[in-house]
Amino acid sequence: QVQLVESGGGLAQAGGSLRLSCAASGRTFSTYPMGWFRQAPGKEREFVAAITWNGGSTYYADSVKGRCTISRADAKNTVYLQMNSLKPEDTAVYYCAARTYGSGIYYNLREYTYWGQGTQVTVSS
Repeated sequence: QVQLVESGGGLAQAGGSLRLSCAASGRTFSTYPMGWFRQAPGKEREFVAAITWNGGSTYYADSVKGRCTISRADAKNTVYLQMNSLKPEDTAVYYCAARTYGSGIYYNLREYTYWGQGTQVTVSS
């Protein structure tokens, strides 16, 4: 069982920055491909960013490309999402997701087994 706990959400102004963190349990975190998703009110959960188990590759949704960076610190069992140049349309609950095996990049939510409880990001104009 893997437990994920997100933090770092909050209220930001348009053009500002936030860094989300996701702390994971599990002794083999360094083998987990990880992802970030978000869900705005009345909308389906959508892919934001993903990173391979070794951090060698990353992938981003077009809507955040160039503004967000996903990274991981295996010594801390943590994955991060640095968000810059925030826009009001970035307002959503952000979820961290994990799968315990695989060498690829995974951007379909059905490919992930474990989810955090989410952290709210609100961007004011």
